[in-house]
Amino acid sequence: MICVVAIGLDTSAQDQSVASVAAEQKLTLIGDAAKLPAGISQKPKLVLISGDDEYRSEEALPMLAQIFSAQHGIDCTVLFSINPKTNSVDPNYHENNPGLEALTDADAVILFTRFRSWPDEQMELFEKYVMRGGPIVALRTATHPFDFPANSSTRFAKWSWNSKQWPGGFGQNIIGDTWVSHHGKHRVESARGVVDPAAVDHPILRGVDDLWAYADVYGIKHLPEDAHVLLRGQVLQGMSPSDAPVTDGRNDPMMPIAWTKSYQLDGGEPGKVFCTTMCSSVDLKNDGIRRLVVNATYWALGWQDKITADSPIELPSQYEPTMFGFSATPDYFSKQNLQPTDYLVK
Repeated sequence: MICVVAIGLDTSAQDQSVASVAAEQKLTLIGDAAKLPAGISQKPKLVLISGDDEYRSEEALPMLAQIFSAQHGIDCTVLFSINPKTNSVDPNYHENNPGLEALTDADAVILFTRFRSWPDEQMELFEKYVMRGGPIVALRTATHPFDFPANSSTRFAKWSWNSKQWPGGFGQNIIGDTWVSHHGKHRVESARGVVDPAAVDHPILRGVDDLWAYADVYGIKHLPEDAHVLLRGQVLQGMSPSDAPVTDGRNDPMMPIAWTKSYQLDGGEPGKVFCTTMCSSVDLKNDGIRRLVVNATYWALGWQDKITADSPIELPSQYEPTMFGFSATPDYFSKQNLQPTDYLVK
């Protein structure tokens, strides 16, 4: 049985100037302005959107927000899948992700959702952000963030991961690919991130090394020509960073595991995307993967000249994420009655 860790809040968390109202069903973390990079005088706003039922984005994104706010001076808002029947965090509830009004003045978004079917009023708020070309940092299942029923009347049905009208939907057209396959064996073969030779000088990769993820390599086959592959995923024979690569041809060539690209909706402004198919909550215990996400977020904010090989990525000491997997019953999370503040890490 997959169990979520309810990460408690104590008074020591208050030094991060956490402002959160449970009724708002979100976390708002105020950045420490003294930690902004040199030459940056105004704090940006980062919105982190969780909502997946497998890779524990509801654990990963609050932790990342704490790093960004306390160590980099960035104001952060973390959004969650909320079950309206219980008013609690419920990753198994796909149809409600309140608080997307925060996108109105967001400077960047970290997206970590899987197969969501938000109501039109929430989709429209997200669409407005994309129409203005807002930068997106997409993690793991954000290649397939939406899934609307075949009989749905929403105009966003074409955003579904398996759309035929807009092939591959939002994931393929905006992020770079949709759901294709587990190229590595799920929960059997882990992944090593290998720098693509053509990307060694990319600012996102400064200080990024020793990348290893519990989550397996995804199959990728639709990346457009303008995508710039930064990392490739080496399939390993087991679930340890010391395991050898598989020798059955799946690493020849290795699949893209991180890339950048541009995007533009019809009638909208151009924007940019970074995507990595690593980043389950347990993957983020790896220093290299956290640095990759921090550097990518700097790049998304237009701070590429501020990226350094030793910027802070200190993990909160009590971050003990849950191994990825599906809950045993659909109502598992609704019975826990967890609130956004329960996911703050001491």
